[in-house]
Order: sequence, then structure tokens, then C-alpha cells
Amino acid sequence: MSDIEKVLRAEISRLARKEVRGEIESLRKASTQQRSAIAELRRQIDALGRSLKQVSKAAARPRSNVGSVAAADADGASDGTRRRFSATRLASHRAKLGLSAADYGRLVGMSGATIYNWEQGKSRPNAGQLQALAAVRGMGKREVAAHLAKA
Repeated sequence: MSDIEKVLRAEISRLARKEVRGEIESLRKASTQQRSAIAELRRQIDALGRSLKQVSKAAARPRSNVGSVAAADADGASDGTRRRFSATRLASHRAKLGLSAADYGRLVGMSGATIYNWEQGKSRPNAGQLQALAAVRGMGKREVAAHLAKA
């Protein structure tokens, strides 16, 4: 009886090892996949951290963006409204009035070259200049002609 018992124990032990080996193999695969996922998530966190640093640095820098409320407040916007600038709108308004860049510049108190640079997007007006542009946008053709005739 002892031989049967030994054979039976050996067979049970062999089958148990086989089952455990199969389970461990599936766990190893899952562990490998999870490690890869963790590594990818760490790379994403590092990239997001770098992006956050860049955004923080950009936000800390003083901006000369005319459309921002801070720039309008710093330059003292008279009526408190936020002014935005569009180069294409400026060009289309000047064309609608039928004015040259030099004439439009006289209305705003700038040179024709400055108006041209604004229209081309090479430069942007500051908050005070935006107020002057807004005043000119409120004028009609007759008012503009009368204003230019006086000047």
C-alpha cells in the first residue's frame, strides 16, 4: 500500500504544480501588462508636468496681449469694456470708408505705416490705441469726411 500511496502523492503533487504554474503564468502576463501601463502613465504625468511648467511660466510673464482684461485695466480703459482687435476687421472697415492707410491713420492719430502693420498682423495696437480705433469705428462716412476736412 505504501507504493500506491507514494505514486498517488507524487501524481497529486505533479498536478498541483502544473495547475499552479498555469496560474502563475497568467499572473505574470497580467503583471507585465500592468507594469507597461504604469510606465506609460508615468510618461504622461511627466509630459503633463512639463506642459504645466510651460503654461505657468507663460502666465507669470507680463503679457502685451491687447485683448486681455489685465492689459486693458493696466492701461486704463476709460469705459471698462474689453476691446478686441482684428486685423481683417480693421482692413475691411478702412475699405468700407474708402480711406487710405494714411487717412485712416490721421483719424486714429497714427501713421499710415502703423495702420498698414496692424492690418498685416505685424504689430498690434495697445489699449489706448484700441480706444481710438473704437471711436473711429463708431463714425460714419460723413463724420469721417468732416473730421478729415478739419484736420
